[in-house]
Amino acid sequence: MLYAQVHLTLPPWVHELDLEGRLYADDDARIALAIELARRNVEHRTGGPFGAALFNDDGRLLGVGVNRVIEQNCSVAHAEMMAIMTAQARLARYRLNGDGLRVLLATSSQPCCQCYGATIWAGVDALLIGARSEDVMRLTAFDEGPLPTDWTGELTRRGIAVQRDLQREAACAVLAAYAARGGAIY
Repeated sequence: MLYAQVHLTLPPWVHELDLEGRLYADDDARIALAIELARRNVEHRTGGPFGAALFNDDGRLLGVGVNRVIEQNCSVAHAEMMAIMTAQARLARYRLNGDGLRVLLATSSQPCCQCYGATIWAGVDALLIGARSEDVMRLTAFDEGPLPTDWTGELTRRGIAVQRDLQREAACAVLAAYAARGGAIY
């Protein structure tokens, strides 16, 4: 029988964080949440070492995600993708920005080639990044895939501001902790 529905979920501990209604007033707080989500995902063994969160300009949380590839048997269940999908469901629109809404994506690690494309098509206006892809590939067995040579320039040309290396050391510590546990490739 062909499936006519796809159902992806975040782990139960995400709901126990009671994130609803909190404001994240600056980039430091936003990237800290993404890294905390990644850390907890490793700690609870509910997925890979990646976390992401989407915010509006005021710092209101729109959606969160953690890596759920193996648990959900879905190769697109990356943290950024899960955050985008939860925000899209919440806002009931496929293009997140527009109508005066600006959207910022904070991610514990640089987006892979899949999440890079989704950042463009989902309507993200700004991207905050913890660890770099070279950190991910140095500390884990993940292959982040090909990106354009000037990927940050391409995002900038499309109106997406990029900030890298925010709390990079903390983000790398999550990747190292995952590898130390013998983490599978997600």
